Amino acid sequence: MAAYGVPAIGIALLAGHAAAQDVTNLDRIVVEDDSETRPVGPDKTIVAKTSRLGTKTDTEIENIPAAVSVVTQKELETRAVKSVQQAVSYTAGVVTDEYGSDDRYDYYRIRGFDLTALGSYRDGLPARIPAWFTASRLEPYGLQRVEVLKGSTSSLFGLNAPGGLVNAITKRPQDIAGGEVYTTLGDSHIETGIDFGGPIDKDGVWKYRLTGLYQNGDYHYDFSNDDRLYIAPAVTISPDDGTSLTILGDYSKRNSTGAKGYPTGADIDLNTFVGEPDFNHFNTRQTDLGYQFEHQFDNGLTFRQNARYTHVRLDYEEVYGGTTNPSDPREAFAVYGNATRFSIDNQLQHEGSWGAFDSKLLVGIDYSHDNARENILYGSAPGIDLDNPVYCGRACITLGPYVNWHVKQDALGVYAQEQLTWNDRWLLTLGGRFDTVNTTADYIDSGTRDDNSADAFTKRLGLTYKATDEIAAYANYSESFQPLVAPTANGYTVEGSLKPQLGTQYEVGVKYKPEGYDALFTAALFDLSQTNVPESVSATVQRQVGEVNVRGLELEGKIALNESLNATVAYSYWHGKIVEDGNGGNIGNRPANVPKHIASAWLDYTIEGENSRGDITLGGGARYVGQRYSDSANTISMKSTMVFDIMAKYAITKDVDFQVNVTNLFDKKYQSTCYVSSCYYGDRRTVLGTLKYTW
Repeated sequence: MAAYGVPAIGIALLAGHAAAQDVTNLDRIVVEDDSETRPVGPDKTIVAKTSRLGTKTDTEIENIPAAVSVVTQKELETRAVKSVQQAVSYTAGVVTDEYGSDDRYDYYRIRGFDLTALGSYRDGLPARIPAWFTASRLEPYGLQRVEVLKGSTSSLFGLNAPGGLVNAITKRPQDIAGGEVYTTLGDSHIETGIDFGGPIDKDGVWKYRLTGLYQNGDYHYDFSNDDRLYIAPAVTISPDDGTSLTILGDYSKRNSTGAKGYPTGADIDLNTFVGEPDFNHFNTRQTDLGYQFEHQFDNGLTFRQNARYTHVRLDYEEVYGGTTNPSDPREAFAVYGNATRFSIDNQLQHEGSWGAFDSKLLVGIDYSHDNARENILYGSAPGIDLDNPVYCGRACITLGPYVNWHVKQDALGVYAQEQLTWNDRWLLTLGGRFDTVNTTADYIDSGTRDDNSADAFTKRLGLTYKATDEIAAYANYSESFQPLVAPTANGYTVEGSLKPQLGTQYEVGVKYKPEGYDALFTAALFDLSQTNVPESVSATVQRQVGEVNVRGLELEGKIALNESLNATVAYSYWHGKIVEDGNGGNIGNRPANVPKHIASAWLDYTIEGENSRGDITLGGGARYVGQRYSDSANTISMKSTMVFDIMAKYAITKDVDFQVNVTNLFDKKYQSTCYVSSCYYGDRRTVLGTLKYTW
């Protein structure tokens, strides 16, 4: 432990010098080992070692009794990801980009359940969508890791869907000074960014980081937009080894476009736009300010407190719909929203040993307050000729009030967890949590109010057996708790008192971490069910009688060999079934948008430079999503799809490299989702070249 402000690295070097005067290999100092075990990254390779996501404590991934996947910063950079859903697109148990050309949000489905609204977290705190529309996408350049916890998670994180969650880790100050500046060019795409930081004082008590990005781009179809401005300062204060405070702030401005669809039954060109160019934007402004505090006491106690305030403003206007008949009108839609959130998580952890037993006890209390106002307008616009579209502008659009509402939600959770290890072989994880959630929706125009309160106690029991130092087998039982926002939603009225949706999961798995090379292989079998699901019993009424079950298999491997070869392989099998639907018509059917098979593979290899030639890295991957249905009646079938991605990188000098990334290499035209009235194409081919200087 550092004393009187002397950093840990100084103590390590002095101790090593006193023990052995002939130590000369400075590449093997403590700092390097510490970076391998940081539970939030950044990680040296594509294979992460530890995570806080599965237990809220620093735990080796193979010891967590649940399936946890980590996309490290190295993988994010290699694939040059431009969204969070793209970051997890090569992860087992996850389907992304479900709505293709709809780029308003990061859409992902985990173990068959939609997690778009509730399953997003940032630095362990919720980043969910409190109302219907007001939310902004995270900027992936501001992240140093993206994690996925699969299965029911409410015993740790409170209200959530049963499939799992995605947690993004924000870039934060590092111990060693460094940085990068880059420029990316592509078809209708100009981007530049900078990321630098390090210690401020000689003792390393103060550290900083500044990350920024500017982008002018589109989505490769007419009248689309993808402009971004992002700036994120961060400061860490570490007066001693046991205390740290990191302050994280950011501002994100995104000028984007809405959900580009086309009428069902039409076969139009990918570039054809059937909306209105003058009434077509999804613009957000997001500001975040938060901190992460940790203090270690001398008696095995550690206190952590994480907090964040978020403000999001949305300006959304769009014309969509229509049919193949030019005389049929289109629909117009507008949302003007403001949303704020304050979240705080307090944790007290105690570690101790009694003979053959090691204990890690965690107790915590967290609170979130969401406050969202949305003025939603609905109307129409004249029809359009799909073969020869002629636009009429804003003047032809009529809008009327639809919903003007104010939604407030307070969520308070108290939780406890014990991780008990016996003889370094058996690891028992036992957890429980009590949540109380109060939601109020005030409908301003009508003067009415919907109040809903929900309480739940959720449990988790996990057991891990370390058969060898390389192989760990585990089993777990966990529960989820997902309250609904309000009795009226999407034009339906829910009968009776509103009950939270409840989920249960049974899971067994095995993890293999070989000692001879850097890799992690995982396999899991799971059985997930959710009850109290609202199902339509008439044209305007829903009843909470639904039950959905998904059973499946997940296989995933991440391999990093000799700093030259990186590989990621993933396969998932989902057997989804509607157990109850109120009317009986869909019982036994597959739930909407739940494929049976999902698979992906990525491989990149670096050829070391010789003489005047620098390193060359070549990589590529494939993503497969099997056949699925877009409706619970299983009448609208979507074909299976496979798309390919490639990359190439050349080290011009030790500090300068040039990289090219291509997604959807063959520009495959495919439907990602299709409903009764509209369909969506998958994303088109994107080619981006990046020149980067690193110091």
